[in-house]
Amino acid sequence: MIDYTPPLARMIEELKKIPGIGRKSAQRIAFHLLRTDKKKALALADAIVQAREKIFYCSICNNITASEPCEICSNSERDGEKICVVEEPFNIHSIEKTGLFHGYYHVLMGNLSPIRGIGPDELRISGLVERIKNGSFREVILATSPTTEGSATAHYLTEILRQYKITITRIAQGLPVGADLDYADEVTIAKAIEGRLEVK
Repeated sequence: MIDYTPPLARMIEELKKIPGIGRKSAQRIAFHLLRTDKKKALALADAIVQAREKIFYCSICNNITASEPCEICSNSERDGEKICVVEEPFNIHSIEKTGLFHGYYHVLMGNLSPIRGIGPDELRISGLVERIKNGSFREVILATSPTTEGSATAHYLTEILRQYKITITRIAQGLPVGADLDYADEVTIAKAIEGRLEVK
C-alpha cells in the first residue's frame, strides 16, 4: 500500500489529535483543505495561530479572553451577588445563550476524576474559595455536568463552601444524566437554571 505524501500524512496525523476526529474524518478534512481555495486554507491557519497567540485565561475566573480581566469580570453591571461555577470555559457560552443568568462565573478547568488522576489540587478551586471569602456573593450556583464526575465535584465543593455564609445551589436535573453541558440546547439549560435547588 502506498502511503500519503509526507505533508498530507502529517496534516492527517495532526487532525486526528482533535477530540472527536478519527482517521476517516481527519482524511476528509485534510482533502477538503487541499481542494479549497488557498486563501481560505491560509485564513484558517492564520486564525488558529492568532487565537493561540492572543487568547489566554482570565486571572479572575479562568474564562478564555483576549483582555485582562475578561469581558464578564470587567462588567460592573452584572449581578455581583451570584457566581456560577462551571467545568470548562465553553460552558459559560452555553449558559450565556439562555439570557437568564447575569452574575459572574468561575471555571474549574475540569472536574474531579480519580480514574484520570484529577484531584482537587488539579482544579482551580482555591481561586473560587478566595473569591467567595473576599467577595460579596450571596449565592454560588454549581453548574457542573450531571455526570458521575460532575456530581462528585459539586458534592466536594458543597462540603468546602458550607463554612461560608452563602447559599449553595445546584442546577436542576433538566439535563439528562450522563450528558455534557455543552451539548444541551438553550431551553434545557434554561430549565435547569430556573429549577436550581439549594444544596442541603
